[in-house]
Amino acid sequence: MHMRSNAAALSATESDLGDMIPMERIRNVGIIAHVDHGKTTLVDCLLKQSGALSGATMQESRVMDSNTLEKERGITILSKVTSLMYKDHRINIVDTPGHADFGGEVERILSMVDSVVLVVDASEGPMAQTKFVLTKALARGIHPLVVLNKIDRPTSRPDEVDSELLELFLALGATDEQTSYDMLYASAKEGWCTRDLGQVTAYTDAMARGEKADGSMVPLLEAILDRVPAPRAQRDDVPFTMLVTQLEANPYLGKCASGRISSGTVSVGDRIRVLAPGSGDVIEDGKVTKLFLRSGVQQIEMARAGAGDLVSISGVPSVSVNATIAGPEVAAPLDFIPVDPPTISVTFSVNDSPLAGREGSLLTSNMIRDRLLREAETNVALQIINSGKSEAMEVRGRGELQLSVLIETMRREGFELSVTPPRVLFKRDPDNPRAVLEPFEEITIDVDHDASGVVIEKLTKRKGELKSFIDVADKARLVFHIPTRGLLGYASEFKNDTHGTGVMNHAFLRYGEYAGAFEKTRKSSMVCMSSGTATSYALNMMEPRGRLFVRNGDDVYPGMVVGELSKDGSDLEVNPTKAKQLTNIRAAGKDETIRLTPVKPWALEEAIAYVNPDEAIEVTPTQVRLRKQILDPLRRKQFSRKRVSDIEDFLN
Repeated sequence: MHMRSNAAALSATESDLGDMIPMERIRNVGIIAHVDHGKTTLVDCLLKQSGALSGATMQESRVMDSNTLEKERGITILSKVTSLMYKDHRINIVDTPGHADFGGEVERILSMVDSVVLVVDASEGPMAQTKFVLTKALARGIHPLVVLNKIDRPTSRPDEVDSELLELFLALGATDEQTSYDMLYASAKEGWCTRDLGQVTAYTDAMARGEKADGSMVPLLEAILDRVPAPRAQRDDVPFTMLVTQLEANPYLGKCASGRISSGTVSVGDRIRVLAPGSGDVIEDGKVTKLFLRSGVQQIEMARAGAGDLVSISGVPSVSVNATIAGPEVAAPLDFIPVDPPTISVTFSVNDSPLAGREGSLLTSNMIRDRLLREAETNVALQIINSGKSEAMEVRGRGELQLSVLIETMRREGFELSVTPPRVLFKRDPDNPRAVLEPFEEITIDVDHDASGVVIEKLTKRKGELKSFIDVADKARLVFHIPTRGLLGYASEFKNDTHGTGVMNHAFLRYGEYAGAFEKTRKSSMVCMSSGTATSYALNMMEPRGRLFVRNGDDVYPGMVVGELSKDGSDLEVNPTKAKQLTNIRAAGKDETIRLTPVKPWALEEAIAYVNPDEAIEVTPTQVRLRKQILDPLRRKQFSRKRVSDIEDFLN
């Protein structure tokens, strides 16, 4: 990848980043794409070649993914703002998540930018999230730049992908100006970009010979300067206003609010106020204590900023996302973009199992409630609802991954909690109050041809409707429209059916008419009936009945789910703590050595996808266990007779 030589060339005419510069020399651009199409790597490359990174960060990959979970999972979870200087212009860049579950981050940043760079994998082409992010951008009248990334791969198909993109633009109702997009070809990993497809061949030939491709990201930077419009706003003789789009915690300054200045100018020491979103009520009066601009991964202090700048402000600790920060004379809040509603929910409650309190330090319902409310302040795609029970809170979100990231973050902070299975959120049809609507998703699947049959069969049973079946390289691409209910718990089945070679992506499509009930897809459970420690003797007798979830020496308790039965039917109560009876009579032969099948510990996403409606997930800092929501067997049996489905519960 290009380092200091290119950096010097690109940043030879830098201005001081901490100065307020004229609006015509500012460009605000967002990077949007489907997951794993190379957005963050592209931003890395731009920062390194512009000289915005230095020292140890020059050697790091995906420097924008600063969150620990982002680095572990290789995905972007939170949108992030950075900037670089090129030809005396400040280019503010917003990196966004690519996974559908974090689409709320994408919707929110569109108010900060004047254009977007749509990154598309030159092999995969436009995918489910590509359609989602492009729909949001086109609806705001944005004219995207298109970058075909990973063009150096042997499987790239630029002409076909270009045709697929044009079809997508037209299908989404793009205007003639929006369909006349600029197309660039890039390999963010290798550090080059070009407008000429013939130049791609020269670069890839050089790489095949073991030489370094003599290219850089200059064509993309030039395209941003030429095609992205400067901010249109007024700085003089108007009051300062800014819509808050992000919050971040600073260990020295407390809560800092980030956003784009909509009008006027602001300086350190100015008096400001916070206006509530929608109502315009004054939440707090304060003054600007610090003003920051982010360059690379560093924060640079500014003395003054104006309309069009993307900045962070400290001094108003009561601020929230979508609030307006403004001068003292402003009384009306700025309009904000409402995000799409959540589609699934889970209930967080206190961990009341017999093993509670052994590992975590944050155990009470008040601690859990306060943490969830703090999360809702910064993550507008989440909704926190009082469930009606003093020890439980309902959390509504976009998908299993979004909720699992929240749970994983909390367990690492020291929380212990109990989480119910996800369920979809139904709603009434406004045109026909007697009709029930449920969320549908568009799911795109790439699998080997020999596995396509079983995938189609299982998704059809889950009320999926096959919309297209095409060949892409050596894979079959299936596109389904399916109720969100049909996807809950399907990920693990999909992984087994495709032997780990299939790729599945989905994005929210619409609310549609209730599709009806479908067959039960999971077998019954082995439920523990005693407290103690699991023994190999007991587990050896249980194993022929199904798959075990516990190992020799694990602590168990009544109501804990310790395995899955191989045959369907009712749950089976078992005693995994039973030990071999010892006597003083010598056995005629030696005891056989016990060999148990190794047990794979539960991953959080797997447990969320697997758990049955009458079960719950016990989450501690080091353990993920499955259990029945009602531990007492007699009460559980009584309650099972009264249990109703989610749709019946909604109708009642």
